Amino acid sequence: MRRLLWLGPILFAVVLVTLTVVKYDFMRNLGWHPLYAPTFDWPSGLALGKYGFVMTAAFVISGFLISALALRLKADLKPGPASRAGSTLFILSGLALAGLAFTTDPTLRTPPATWHGILHDLSFVLLGLTLFPAMFALGLAFRQDEKWRILSHFTWLTLGLAVPAFILKGAVFYVFLFCILVWCEVLAIRVK
Repeated sequence: MRRLLWLGPILFAVVLVTLTVVKYDFMRNLGWHPLYAPTFDWPSGLALGKYGFVMTAAFVISGFLISALALRLKADLKPGPASRAGSTLFILSGLALAGLAFTTDPTLRTPPATWHGILHDLSFVLLGLTLFPAMFALGLAFRQDEKWRILSHFTWLTLGLAVPAFILKGAVFYVFLFCILVWCEVLAIRVK
């Protein structure tokens, strides 16, 4: 299983890019624009319509692989409050990513929000509320563990780039996704 942990971030990135290209016209019809409205129903809208099941599967598989990475990381880190808090929050963020498999509602719609759209939105909020504190705590845990110390500053730098990109939205949202996926990939490669 440990050998598969690197697959989560890569799978997510490949599916995201591929579906964005394949479903470009569909996403534009939802109101998405790669530069002027990059977060308008993207990436969640990729789970709608034709080939949407692929994005749904990517949410689930990548989410569970991120949670598995967090469990492995917890076992690998020197025990302490920061490692326990960081890995627990990281597990929850992986589960929140998997929760994005609840199909989103298009932003431009006439009917009221669906139960699965509400669960999707709640999963997105939970992802933000768990991932950033997890990264902060893991940065502390890495700093206290000789084997992981080299990743402490990298984790905080990634967090420092990701948080503003997440808040500002717009085209910098791509920076957020890129930073988080690279950070997860580095952890997956480094975990023993």
